[in-house]
Amino acid sequence: MTQNELRHLPGVNDLLSRPELEPIIQNTSHAFVVEAARAVLERARARIRNGASAPDMAELATAIRAEVAQRLRPSLRPIINATGVIINTNLGRAPLSESALAAIHAVAQGYTNLEYDLVAGERGSRHEHLRMALRQLTGAEDCLVANNNAAAVLLVLSTLAAGREVIVSRGQLVEIGGGFRVPDVLRQSGARLVEVGTTNRTQLSDYEQAIGPETAALLSVHPSNFRITGFTESVPPADLVPLAHRHGLIVVEDLGSGALLDTTPYGLSHEPMPQESIAAGVDIVCFSGDKLLGGPQAGIIIGRADLIKQIGRHPLMRALRVDKLTIAALAATAQHYLLRNAPEALPVWRMIATPLPALQARAQSWAAQVRAWGFAAEVIDGVSTIGGGSLPGETLPTALLALPQQTRIEKLMERLVTGHNQPPLEVLAARLRSGDPPVVARIYRDQLLLDPRTVLPDQDTALLAALKVALGI
Repeated sequence: MTQNELRHLPGVNDLLSRPELEPIIQNTSHAFVVEAARAVLERARARIRNGASAPDMAELATAIRAEVAQRLRPSLRPIINATGVIINTNLGRAPLSESALAAIHAVAQGYTNLEYDLVAGERGSRHEHLRMALRQLTGAEDCLVANNNAAAVLLVLSTLAAGREVIVSRGQLVEIGGGFRVPDVLRQSGARLVEVGTTNRTQLSDYEQAIGPETAALLSVHPSNFRITGFTESVPPADLVPLAHRHGLIVVEDLGSGALLDTTPYGLSHEPMPQESIAAGVDIVCFSGDKLLGGPQAGIIIGRADLIKQIGRHPLMRALRVDKLTIAALAATAQHYLLRNAPEALPVWRMIATPLPALQARAQSWAAQVRAWGFAAEVIDGVSTIGGGSLPGETLPTALLALPQQTRIEKLMERLVTGHNQPPLEVLAARLRSGDPPVVARIYRDQLLLDPRTVLPDQDTALLAALKVALGI
């Protein structure tokens, strides 16, 4: 029976001769359509081997149109983040402000003065577009921007410490996610790492005893994605400065998250700020653009003008430089801090600052809609996290829409997804992720949870529509 059904499947050429496929064949790469047709036929063969009947030509043609449309859909898509993790690395970190988006649109449409001095009528520097704002905000003498913070640290040490020693505490040799470890990034610069102290305790004397004729710099790495508690001791960068300068060395600080606003008024512990490091005399400070700064992915380097000049001349600078779109978005983001409206204008800070009653009201509204569809839903207390290697262990109170595992959801998921062997809430979460737009939620203690803190206010309607589709309503 199976072989007979398999013989009913047409060949690719016969299938592509169908008149209903002519428009996509004319408007799409022929090889692209052929590959989609082969994929559809292969899935049909698999179903036949599992006992299904062969689809007819019309069904196959419809499937090919759907396959082509799916393959043409951009892989990188907007999603709704309902996880409660504000700076979610896997979901693209900081959403940009309206003015940053407008700035990107403005410079993307045509030519710009990216590296052209309009006054002098000659070649200029792309870093000039950010220099004034970053100097004003941080108190640094000068600045450069690379394409991320790891690149910034690599560039700094490649310029200032290649072939020489850099002293760093063992408690600061962190892994920054995705398997990338700070020691590996630093060794790539050509510097020789000298580890001092222990995992939990490092003293100023440890640095002093390690200084030798080959030492170039003392490195401080802010442990922004973990926290060691208990019997601990570390040396703040401000205390390293006098020691380093007394020996003719420099202090380089990898600050990580780059908070330009004080986090304590929002009920969080204090996150070190770039302007504090510069005021303390740190020679070079590196931090991210897409974490607590609230802008695009970038690695910002600030510090002494003479050192910045050297770094800017290194051959790696061209390989690691940012493009005009990043510069436009970063300049617009920096302007919010200059205008002192960052808490209102930048989505990351709006999420951090949103009061609990506002979150409760949104969650209650969502729950009322879900209950109107006939499903159990409640609003429970929970916590949101900052994420993205910022303020580890710090949380903000929130209100969560909770969909408990229940008989109706179990039966519904069995009906909607034939043959699934996953728990019903896992199936529901997967259906949310496959929606348009995709919604990313989390499951905890047999409840599917959605956190309004990280759902942008104008996404409420889309979220409920996606949830309705996922529930099969």
